[in-house]
Amino acid sequence: MSNVVSVASNSSAGAAGGSVIDVGTLVSQLVSADIAPQEKIIAQQTQSVTAEISAVGSLQNALAAFQSSLGALDTPSAFNSLSASSSDNSAFTATVGTDATLGTYSVSVSALAQAQQLVSNAFSGGSSATVGTGTLQLTLGSTSFSLAIDSSDDTLSGIAAAINSASGNPGIQASVVTGTTGAHLVLTSSLTGASNTIGVTETDGGTGLSSLTYGSGNTSNYTQATAAQDAAFSIAGVSYTSSSNTVTDALSGVTLNLLATTSTSATLTVADNTSAVEGNVQAFVSAYNALQQSFASLGGYDSTTNTAGPLMGNAALTGAQSQIRSALYSIVDTGSSTYDSLASIGITTNSDGSLSVNSTTLSAALTANFSAVSALFSGTGGVASTLNTILTNELAANGPIQSLSSSLVQENTNLTNQSNQLNQQASAESASLTQEYAALNTLLSSLQTTSSYLTQAFATLPGNRSSSGG
Repeated sequence: MSNVVSVASNSSAGAAGGSVIDVGTLVSQLVSADIAPQEKIIAQQTQSVTAEISAVGSLQNALAAFQSSLGALDTPSAFNSLSASSSDNSAFTATVGTDATLGTYSVSVSALAQAQQLVSNAFSGGSSATVGTGTLQLTLGSTSFSLAIDSSDDTLSGIAAAINSASGNPGIQASVVTGTTGAHLVLTSSLTGASNTIGVTETDGGTGLSSLTYGSGNTSNYTQATAAQDAAFSIAGVSYTSSSNTVTDALSGVTLNLLATTSTSATLTVADNTSAVEGNVQAFVSAYNALQQSFASLGGYDSTTNTAGPLMGNAALTGAQSQIRSALYSIVDTGSSTYDSLASIGITTNSDGSLSVNSTTLSAALTANFSAVSALFSGTGGVASTLNTILTNELAANGPIQSLSSSLVQENTNLTNQSNQLNQQASAESASLTQEYAALNTLLSSLQTTSSYLTQAFATLPGNRSSSGG
């Protein structure tokens, strides 16, 4: 049933010569009836295109996130990660750098590097007993610093505090230990190694601080609690010494952290870092599963809600999806007929299209043939390297995804222009109709006025008066 457009005013004022037509309402109804169907079509198309533009953005983000997971697998260098292990972690641990190479080595540790510690003779009166004043020069290895002692810090505790706060102190730590025989000044080096010995001399020409001096030929004032000592060890039978227990220059690319001496040799193994690769593969699978979920939500159909994804059937999405799946299921020339596909190393497809990793199978493959697994992902035609090429092309500025995005943006612009043109058309039509119906309204109002006048005039004619009076 069509809508009825109101033309005449129902008010009594209209009959008395007022407005006959409600021009504003009539024009609004007429213009709306004319443009409403087109407005509805444009609004529906705009909503659809806007949803598609948003969906393409989501697809781009999902593909880019998946591509980022390939960086740890798509080149041979990604598989160059090595790890170092010790057969006796109580004796030493090890880490590797970029220069390390595969190998197994026997390691024996005969001595650990030590820092020298000196304990002075006892001073009666405790830490607050006065020792004397003067100038001390303390040396650690080849570095020296001077210390002036006056009446403000001439006690054992004052001298210890002055040493610790002295400018230029290379690492001599001073403390006061009190025992049954009295207080002792303890000097401890923070640097290990045989060359980092402590020396103390008095340089003021006096003897006020002579009881604290120590050096070659003058060792009676202190007892050496710990001697300065280098670490001594051997790698593959080659002897080496180090001033530190952290050794970086004995085996290329390997850092040893010596912890204890050994009675029998332990084994250092530098091997492929299979645990790192396993983690990278798991991250790759997780990233693909996230991408698969995006494919399903953007291009699938939800039978529960009877709702299609905004890119369902879209060639850009289905094309990317098809290429990615083809790479995942490809057979790769790895030099091994045993490990030449993702399925062969424990990566299989579930019923919903997602991937799963059998950690035991993957670990076994890495242990049995690490180079084949590396080639499977990063070699010529490898899964990860091929996927990276596919995604680079898909996401390129002139690629199908960006082309689709540009096309949709242009379509949205066109719809906006159509909407603007329709609004302009409506404004023009409204102005024209308003003018027409305003003139008609004036004419009708004039006719009403004339009609009213004639009615009154006829009513005053003699015949009409007599008739009305009789």
